Amino acid sequence: MNIRENFKMAVDSIVANKMRSFLTMLGIIIGISSVITIVSLGQGGQSTITSEFEKIGATSVSIKVNSQKAEKSDYINLEDVKQIKEKIDTVKYITPTLQKQGVANSPVKTKRAFITGANEDLQYIQNIEIDDGRFFNSNEALEGKPVILLDEITAKSLFGSTDVVGKTITLGAKTSPKKATIIGVTKSQMGMFGGDDENIPAMIMAPIKFVQELYPNDNLIDSITISSTSKETTESAGKSSINILENRHNNREREVYKADNILKQLDQVNKVLGIFTAFIGAVAAISLIVGGIGVMNIMLVSVTERTREIGIRKAIGATTKTILLQFLTESVIISLIGGIIGMIVGILGAFAIGSFANIIPKLSLTVILGVIFFSSAVGIFFGIYPAKKAANLDPIDALRYE
Repeated sequence: MNIRENFKMAVDSIVANKMRSFLTMLGIIIGISSVITIVSLGQGGQSTITSEFEKIGATSVSIKVNSQKAEKSDYINLEDVKQIKEKIDTVKYITPTLQKQGVANSPVKTKRAFITGANEDLQYIQNIEIDDGRFFNSNEALEGKPVILLDEITAKSLFGSTDVVGKTITLGAKTSPKKATIIGVTKSQMGMFGGDDENIPAMIMAPIKFVQELYPNDNLIDSITISSTSKETTESAGKSSINILENRHNNREREVYKADNILKQLDQVNKVLGIFTAFIGAVAAISLIVGGIGVMNIMLVSVTERTREIGIRKAIGATTKTILLQFLTESVIISLIGGIIGMIVGILGAFAIGSFANIIPKLSLTVILGVIFFSSAVGIFFGIYPAKKAANLDPIDALRYE
């Protein structure tokens, strides 16, 4: 019997028992679809995170002061920032950052606030999109003008709308707040927070000198963010900036400053996501074993039901190899059909879930081909025992079977 005849007989057997065949495939379908959905969303999530990291600074490096090693004289000042920008050709943008917690009080609502002090370069380092108004300029940053920016969600929370440019709020510590004028609303959130929940703080951006005035007793600058001219010069720009800081503060031997490349942080995030995706995918793949056992079970039932048929075929000359291939072909086809259906369900499921999670699934040809191969392998592995049992039946005993 050739392969074509084996295939035809296998299909006829599957069609003759549609519901039983479908239930047998169900374990394979669930396993394959789960693996494809999880892996596609995992890889899509990694791509989304990579894209977001690159938006906020593929060429960025953050230099922070180690507070455990630093003395007051080691903290960064605005002259340090000026010297770094003037002396290092590979530094395109640089901003000091000072982050404080306080209170934002509008005519509508009072909220806790995260206040970030920076200079005008922060707009370019973080690729901040302005929805309304403008970013503060260099003069406002140098003079510490009381001007601020909010993100859309903070504006809605404090005023009930995003039409807030020109309005004022009081800002700072509870004991000594100052008035500030809103000059811009950013399109994207300026942080991981936002919303109308009372427990979620408002996100505020302001010139760093203004923030220092808001907190005169606690205004030491402990970090700067640099954007280099290219990805290739990012690491060297960070090292050169640290050299200038160490020379200016005369603290080289104490290793007070540390540079963190944002892309290195991304590598760590992707590594964790990769491990998590692989683990969840492996857990989902366990259902394939259950599906494979289901294939084995139904093939054993099929062998039992077709014992007399096997006896007749062997009596008229069918070889052990022919019977083996017949049942093995049927097992592979059941698994392969289940794998293909599972692949389609998995792809549709990935896009459906991704639409709610704002993740574009990343389909890999390797994964798809791997799924087809794996489903076939499941059919072969779990079909071998029933096929061998059928092939090894004694024709006389098979003919006597009722």
